[in-house]
Amino acid sequence: MKPATSNPLSLEKFIRAMPKVELHVHLEGSIRPETLLRLARRNRVALPYATVQELQQWYTFRDFSHFVEIYVNISSCLKTADDIELIAREFLTGQAEQNIRYSEPTYTAHTIFQHCGIPFDEQFAALQRARMWAERELGVTMNVIVDIAREVTPESGMVTAEQVVKHYGNGIGALGLGGYEVGHPPEKFQAAFDLANAAGVPCILHAGETGGADSIWSALRAGKSRRIGHGVRCLEDPALVEYLKASQIPLEVCPTSNVCLNVAPSLREHPLPTLLDQGLYITLNSDDPPMFNTTLTDEFLKCAETFGWDHTMCEQLTLNALRAALLAAKDKMSLEQEFRTEFARLASR
Repeated sequence: MKPATSNPLSLEKFIRAMPKVELHVHLEGSIRPETLLRLARRNRVALPYATVQELQQWYTFRDFSHFVEIYVNISSCLKTADDIELIAREFLTGQAEQNIRYSEPTYTAHTIFQHCGIPFDEQFAALQRARMWAERELGVTMNVIVDIAREVTPESGMVTAEQVVKHYGNGIGALGLGGYEVGHPPEKFQAAFDLANAAGVPCILHAGETGGADSIWSALRAGKSRRIGHGVRCLEDPALVEYLKASQIPLEVCPTSNVCLNVAPSLREHPLPTLLDQGLYITLNSDDPPMFNTTLTDEFLKCAETFGWDHTMCEQLTLNALRAALLAAKDKMSLEQEFRTEFARLASR
């Protein structure tokens, strides 16, 4: 890997200003503590803490069960379609502030339906309103990956798949699978993935995070996953590495999240450089930004400093994400031309 050749300050400015694409970020996991407090007060939901400062401390990642506890509390604060539109608008505003032109946030609609009773149709209509507003007002857009939480029943997973098929193409871009991998293999939801794939709906599964290489193989076989959410533990199986390399199946790598979840002991010891050196298709992502105290911009900044990246590596990872996005070929080509023009302009400053 080439060492950094740019002045650190100019590289930092380049990273902050460059256009970006994010493929692995959770909508509910992007809710800021101050927004959660506002929603809780508005909807009269009791949270464990009553101030923004206390919520920020609570948000700090401890372990996976604590992570799930926060998610459940967040979901319980979303009582209306207007609440969903609010969090989607705030998410897109935050993406625009980082010059993230296109995002594919993951959203767990069934959890909101289960905890708050908001019908799927109303949820997706709210997401679409936020999407159209952001295109018009901010110049950014998104396609939502609606995921199945691994902990639910196969029947609940099928409900999600049916709703994704019904709404596919109207701001809904794929069926996903998230949650704790151990004990909940993709095969549990085989019928749901079969339904989506038969309807031409892409499936994009999390795997290779809390589970190992076998979990990634299952995502590929059972879900025909177009990309792998995380996937860093593919290195445990050389045959899998060769398959992913030959197929150029994108991995959505989230370094800070991996460190918080003890998938890697530290950023310096993260397998990201090895994944790149192996010729795997890598994209960079933030996962659950406020919970891991990061953003996509921060991920680029931290990785550039830690691994000695230059602006060329940052450009390549951005184009990797764009080319792996759930967009029509003509839209990708148009955006890539725009991105390349901006990269050149920024590099020449």
